[in-house]
Amino acid sequence: MTMDRTNSSESTATVLSVECLKGSSKGDEWTGTTLQTGDIVEEINIGRLSIRSPFKNGKSGVQKILHGSYKNKETSIRVKVRRGSSNEFAELVACIVPNEFVSGKKQYMLRGIDDPNYAVGFSDRTEAECLALQASRTSRMVNALARSELQDGYVSYPWGRRMQELLSVPNSSCFLSMLLLPKASDRAASRYNDLEDTLARANAWLNASQASGVPIVFMNIQTESLLTKISGETASSTVNTGSLSDLSNLASTSLYGFEDYHGVDIGVVRAVRLWYSPLGGEVPVEIKLKEGDTKLGFAISRTEEGFIYISSVAEGDDAAPSTRSGLTNLYKEAIKSSKLLVVSRVSNQKVLPWIVSPTGAVRCFDTVSLSQKLSLHRHARVPIIIHVFSWDRMLSGTSGTRPPRPTSPTVLTLQPEIQMPRVLNESQVVPLVGEVSDESQGVPVEGSEFRLQRNTAGEASFRLGSDFRLERDTAGEASFRFHDFALPKNWV
Repeated sequence: MTMDRTNSSESTATVLSVECLKGSSKGDEWTGTTLQTGDIVEEINIGRLSIRSPFKNGKSGVQKILHGSYKNKETSIRVKVRRGSSNEFAELVACIVPNEFVSGKKQYMLRGIDDPNYAVGFSDRTEAECLALQASRTSRMVNALARSELQDGYVSYPWGRRMQELLSVPNSSCFLSMLLLPKASDRAASRYNDLEDTLARANAWLNASQASGVPIVFMNIQTESLLTKISGETASSTVNTGSLSDLSNLASTSLYGFEDYHGVDIGVVRAVRLWYSPLGGEVPVEIKLKEGDTKLGFAISRTEEGFIYISSVAEGDDAAPSTRSGLTNLYKEAIKSSKLLVVSRVSNQKVLPWIVSPTGAVRCFDTVSLSQKLSLHRHARVPIIIHVFSWDRMLSGTSGTRPPRPTSPTVLTLQPEIQMPRVLNESQVVPLVGEVSDESQGVPVEGSEFRLQRNTAGEASFRLGSDFRLERDTAGEASFRFHDFALPKNWV
């Protein structure tokens, strides 16, 4: 009976035990080499201070010792624990840090030196409770596995350096797209054609561009939702999304509406974005200017689809800047391949068409302002860097990517004697003879219409001819059009 009372008193005696606050990065707290929850603390060593069990005042007494050591900047600690009823011991070498897992009164915990993620604290338990925790290690391990979650967070990224070094044009993407807004079906712009009509117009624009000789290929197409405020007849004619039963009507509609919390009618326009890419990427060409250059030696025009292209070059003038830069050879190779030499960028600025208005007008850059800018380059003798669409991947390499470069972008200057190989692939669209009109090639035809049009908001659009007509354009601006009068091309 005496021995039973002794064992009972030992099992109910309070001891200092280990409390695992945060596991190690490799889960070593479940192995026998590290401290585990329920281990009984036998000895604590901090510098020259050595304390053995039993510990006076338990956890609170040890916290005072840790506070004093941390205040004296003695943070290195060695803890020896006993595991189970046998003489199985384990040790931990750690450092004393403030406990970040508790609030209120300042507490301290231990972080592993080998793995800072591993953190333990102390707790007052009976020896029987410690033995029970040690015996339930397997079940607690399974529960910990069920509760474990993957952590995420934000990491810094050198965007500026990456955009300078890894893009073919610094700080500018190689992704090209055209956004087509749904076409208004009435003059009041209260009703719009369905989504299928917008998709068909996107398909027609792509096919027409390829047929005219623009070296591009289809990449992807997607719908894009744009919010707008609607009222009156537009609000009453749109599909309402007030209930789930109305969602089936949104499959083909290009404009639907709903009311916000204030009762305002909000319209959602379903535009179509067409992604495309040049056949062989973009090729940079640097046109260096000299004293005495009176012209650049090439002319620019624009296709009906809004692409700016080189329509003519000066023949037999080896001193022209276009010949020195190799632009003349590029133009001749494009003609041999039945392609247009499309200009995609001027001074790293994109000059491609980018949106189609609800009236069906293509918004793009006009050739007049572009000619003026190129002429200013010539007068100021500032080199011109233009990018053109390539139809040959052997010339430009991989589209949109380049190896890292430590300095400014490398500019390709083609010498006059360099001839590009003519390589056709399956993705190229080569128009048949007679399908490409002279007007699309930028060659003026007797009696044909010549148009100089500016589609940017607020600018006038001009057509030259015998009659005069004033009409509204894409964004409501005035467009003056003259017909049946031929002008030379825009030479620069």
